[in-house]
Amino acid sequence: RIRSHDLRSGAVIWECAGMTENAIPSPVVFEGAGIFVSGFRGSAGLSVSLDGKGDVTGTDKVRWKVSKGTPYVPSPVLWGDRIWFVAGNGNALTCLEARTGKTVLDGTRLESLKTVYASPVAAAGRIYLVDREGTAVVIRAGDSLEVLATNRLDDGFSATPAIAGKQLFLRGARRLYCIEEAAGEGKTTPAGGKTRRF
Repeated sequence: RIRSHDLRSGAVIWECAGMTENAIPSPVVFEGAGIFVSGFRGSAGLSVSLDGKGDVTGTDKVRWKVSKGTPYVPSPVLWGDRIWFVAGNGNALTCLEARTGKTVLDGTRLESLKTVYASPVAAAGRIYLVDREGTAVVIRAGDSLEVLATNRLDDGFSATPAIAGKQLFLRGARRLYCIEEAAGEGKTTPAGGKTRRF
């Protein structure tokens, strides 16, 4: 179940059934609703108004729901009015309209990715995904799949990338990486940037 608690007293404000067991992904908030997903031994995604009271299961406080393609470990990412996530811990990417739950991309495979634990992140109209085998994929945050870059590092990534200004930080199993645009007269490396390892 999903539960909303009063921060002062801990009392339950509202609750809603519909998640799978062992729900791990963090929710996101869009236009007064929480979007909740889980993907262990099943698939569940719900958009629930945050102003409910009591048990809101099956009421109009549930704006939409989906029953396929939701993540087990990684959280979804919201960019504009679209929400993006992978199925289970795999490479099948789904994009939904955050307002309606309508499918934009339906389980579209990113063949270069394998096992995904890290949550996708978004910046500058792009979605960034990394896997446990060291592959990073950048796609355009649009209504069709457009892969902008695929890069491989000699490491594996379970932690979600962090974005600070124009830098992307990746915590691998062995190193911390900072990736940024190459300095100089508009020149970049073949991968489109430079990498510093710490």
